[in-house]
Amino acid sequence: MYKHLLAPLDLGFTTLKNRVLMGSMHTNLEEIPGGLERAAVFYAERARGQVGLIVTGGIAPNKAGAVAQHASLMQTPEHAKSHRVITEAVHKEGGKICMQILHAGRYAYHANGVSASAIRSPINKTTPRALETKEVWETIDDYVNSAVMAKEAGYDGVEIMGSEGYLINQFIVKRTNHREDEFGGSYENRIKLPIEIVKRTREKVGKDFIIIYRLSMLDLVPEGSTWEEVVQLAKAIEAAGATIINTGIGWHEARVPTIGTVVPRAGFAWVTKRLMGEVNIPLIATNRINMPEVGEKIIADGAADMVSMARPFLADENLVLKAIENRAHEINTCIACNQACLDHTFEGKLSSCIVNPRACHETELNFLPTQNPKKIGVVGAGPAGLAAATIAAERGHQVDLYEAADEIGGQFNMAKVIPGKEEYHQTIRYYDAMIKKHGVNLSLNHRVTADELLKNQYDEIIIATGVSPRKVNFPGHDHPKVVSYAEVLSGKKTVGKSVAIIGAGGIGFDTAEFLTHNPHHVSPSMDVEKYMKEWGVDMDYATGGAVEKPEPEASPRQVYLLKRSIGKHGKGLGKTTGWIHRASLMMKGVIHLANVTYHKVDDEGFHISVGEEQKVLPVDNVVVCAGQEPLRKLWDDLTSKHDRVHLIGGADEASQLDAKRAIKQASYLVAGI
Repeated sequence: MYKHLLAPLDLGFTTLKNRVLMGSMHTNLEEIPGGLERAAVFYAERARGQVGLIVTGGIAPNKAGAVAQHASLMQTPEHAKSHRVITEAVHKEGGKICMQILHAGRYAYHANGVSASAIRSPINKTTPRALETKEVWETIDDYVNSAVMAKEAGYDGVEIMGSEGYLINQFIVKRTNHREDEFGGSYENRIKLPIEIVKRTREKVGKDFIIIYRLSMLDLVPEGSTWEEVVQLAKAIEAAGATIINTGIGWHEARVPTIGTVVPRAGFAWVTKRLMGEVNIPLIATNRINMPEVGEKIIADGAADMVSMARPFLADENLVLKAIENRAHEINTCIACNQACLDHTFEGKLSSCIVNPRACHETELNFLPTQNPKKIGVVGAGPAGLAAATIAAERGHQVDLYEAADEIGGQFNMAKVIPGKEEYHQTIRYYDAMIKKHGVNLSLNHRVTADELLKNQYDEIIIATGVSPRKVNFPGHDHPKVVSYAEVLSGKKTVGKSVAIIGAGGIGFDTAEFLTHNPHHVSPSMDVEKYMKEWGVDMDYATGGAVEKPEPEASPRQVYLLKRSIGKHGKGLGKTTGWIHRASLMMKGVIHLANVTYHKVDDEGFHISVGEEQKVLPVDNVVVCAGQEPLRKLWDDLTSKHDRVHLIGGADEASQLDAKRAIKQASYLVAGI
């Protein structure tokens, strides 16, 4: 089925099992006590799952280059020795692994950051110190030494991080390089750093060591590289001795989403395709490639020689194996939400995955076959109930799953209709496949009672009945204009051309996104050209960085997003995705109002005060997104009558509809039953 994706790739000195690279991810495993041993288990599972080549998270070549003060280094023989537990574990499973060398430059979150010039990043609070010329040469030596130590550690190669706005990228572009020495000024001078690093590394590690260079093919910032410069650097990197060129898309400070779920699948493969034929070494396409069929199409279309998937291997360690065995329908698909991976990384937490809590926790969370099969009743087929039912059945328990609605999915059925969240449908598809595979007895359109559950004599009862929208209580709350977010997103109620939304949390933002897109048009997240136009990416690459003025499609209605508190809207949104949601609504002309008091709704409109100013919003509808209430009646009815009743998901804690917590809670619960 995947004849191109799974075909061997001959690199001259070694043959990869397929054309899939597990891309670099910062997991923070390397920074915790015992983390290298845990990382060994993490990477070994992916190698066992038939990944052709793995790249680790970024490891600094020196202290100044560390992303944070206590981030991992590869500088000494002691560092190399400590990493052998990882390389030996991967090699035992027949895999290959490269270590990424990453110098953070001005993106470093410590006081000793350095860069090409003393220019502060807009996403950092500290200004870096400009490296002196001799220090640049010393930094080159540090990169080379780091590669030599990686080889000593047993790595099959290194990936030199030259993109995403890190140190090497900071030297390459005029935006951050105002130097007047041999590493500044002309483009030839500005690319001297990466060329010297690759050339000198190749000289030291020999011909049979993989050197991947991650090239910023699309900076997406003003004063970024032009296309002609990208090609020039690619050819120079090939000549310097690189084995493979990987695609880097966008700086971390770019105002274009590059990996969020709003980005179309394979949305940036067109850039890699543009470079195909310019060099003679393999090119890797990246970003939002989350399923085998996506990668297969990229390679079949001649857009790349290989594809990189990073977060998809958090979601499912057996992604490649399932593709090989024609079981793609069983893949637990990455939905690119960033909630448990990148958000955790930037908060200094251990990474994981919203749809797979085992990711990076393989030594503590395992779903082993039960030695004591039980009869288990699960009520509610939202994310929590689905995780509980399918994992329990996988372990060998007899499971009955009850759902009052006519389909599984719970709140994910509302999420999947939000423009930019279409991927949430994949989680529902995955659980449907697991229900069938593991023999869960599913009853839809069945509002089970406490008496029925007791009559069935379950050993364990798991209540995952979810939430109901919280109601408001002011004059006119029962006016026909007032509807709940659930009624709108489910299609039960339609709204007019002017709408006020009460509540500026995640649900309020999602509802605003839904209402500001024309339902009869294709979502930008499903159309590459439309997406690039909306977010201001110049696919003709006429200017450096390929950025231009965004041209979003006009909203079909005027939307007001209201909240009682003062301050920024969406304060609780994800650290790495919140800015995307705010920017999207701003482009759609959504009016944000804070410090709002709600007075009444009547035929005239919504009567409010903003601070001391009273006004009437002449809206057709008011959509209530003021939180949720847990649905616990069944729990209340059962707790005094059965001693093995468990409450999980939104029914346990309704705040923010936290699927990350719900799936994790369910997973840990049934792992111990």
